[in-house]
Amino acid sequence: MAWVLLGIAGLLEIAFALAMKASLGFTRLWPSLLTLATGVSSVVLLSLSLRTLPVGTGYAVWTGIGAAGTALLGIAVMGDSAAPLRLFCIALILGGVVGLKLTSGL
Repeated sequence: MAWVLLGIAGLLEIAFALAMKASLGFTRLWPSLLTLATGVSSVVLLSLSLRTLPVGTGYAVWTGIGAAGTALLGIAVMGDSAAPLRLFCIALILGGVVGLKLTSGL
């Protein structure tokens, strides 16, 4: 269950970053409220998952999901650069997340 909570927390972290961008520096009400709601929800779910998971693993996976997911959505939706080296670096982040999951029981 901790891994499911952590995955949802990571997805909320992606929503947090996109809502923050849409809030234009907290100058737009609804995106600003969405930023606050997704940010708080993400941290709460992270903290619940850390009841079971090691803090280093949980935090690294949470930030990895957030960073890689936000970067990929930035490419797909916002026209961010899709340079091959950038995609390779995102793949490295995702590889690290998978590696941490696979070795979490060791």
